Amino acid sequence: MSAARQLSDLLATGSELYIVCHNNPDPDCLASALALGRIAVAAGIEETHIFYNGEISHQQNRAFVNLLDVDLRKLDPETVTDRPPESLLAFVDHSTPGANNRVPVGTPLDIVIDHHPADDVEARFVDHREAAGSAATILTEYLRELDVEVSERLATALMFAIRRETLNFLRGVTRAEYEAAAYLHDAVDTELIRRLSSPSVTGATLDAIAMAIENRTIRRAVLVSNVGRTTERDSLPQAADYLATLEGVETAIVFGIIRDAIHLSARSPDPRVHVGSALKTAFEDVGSAGGHHDVAGGEIPLGIFADYTSDDATLVDIVESVVTTRLFDALDLDGDSEG
Repeated sequence: MSAARQLSDLLATGSELYIVCHNNPDPDCLASALALGRIAVAAGIEETHIFYNGEISHQQNRAFVNLLDVDLRKLDPETVTDRPPESLLAFVDHSTPGANNRVPVGTPLDIVIDHHPADDVEARFVDHREAAGSAATILTEYLRELDVEVSERLATALMFAIRRETLNFLRGVTRAEYEAAAYLHDAVDTELIRRLSSPSVTGATLDAIAMAIENRTIRRAVLVSNVGRTTERDSLPQAADYLATLEGVETAIVFGIIRDAIHLSARSPDPRVHVGSALKTAFEDVGSAGGHHDVAGGEIPLGIFADYTSDDATLVDIVESVVTTRLFDALDLDGDSEG
């Protein structure tokens, strides 16, 4: 039996579906949640709920939620641990309780659909495809095979998610992404895709990107920079995307302090570098980090550094020294750096 049919059969056994997004969900996660909810309704599920933690802070993510009217709820961990016995619990675009989500470690899962690197993924139904360019690709495949009607809103959400996750079919793309896009094409609202692709940018985001440009340190073809303390979490991947285009740079890693944690975002088109493994090696003993060979991220609790929160200048200096040293050690780089 195909994965799509197995999923449909499992959904038919429940009366309610709890879909949990990862922290700070992006369009791939949100579109996948919408698609799974649609499949659940077609299978006879009476109610579906989409939960998240963190923030919807990136301007494209906010536009996605607002323009597509995505119904989201903040997750209280007790919501999933105390849910009705006939309900089902699903993860999309992530796979492990307690890793980039607030679901308690060890919570049994019914459904996991993901394309990010992960070990020992466990659930009653698992479709974990690291080769896939997006989770939305997998969900589109299910919709097509199950012959579930796809509305204009859902088609637009999935198409935008696939485009965004693959950088307009330039990063991590496979034949499956093109096939999914071709299937969705006729139902997509192209004007809405255009609006989602060009949202306004806040001044705080521009300031953070400017700081990343100013603070850059280059060692060989690796650039490491920081934005200091910021409230603009999604300025980190935007800064990393931009700095990765600098001449002579093959890997760009940007970090910043957000509330009580250090966040990292990395980009590396260099086939010699697996940036996800590098971040995991550098920080797995103090936080959560990892990802694909070309795109990765991480979050490190401030821990002992939290005592310096009243002195941001000192805190940023300490964090910059420790994080940069760990990154260059993990990438096996030594020698002089170019400021």
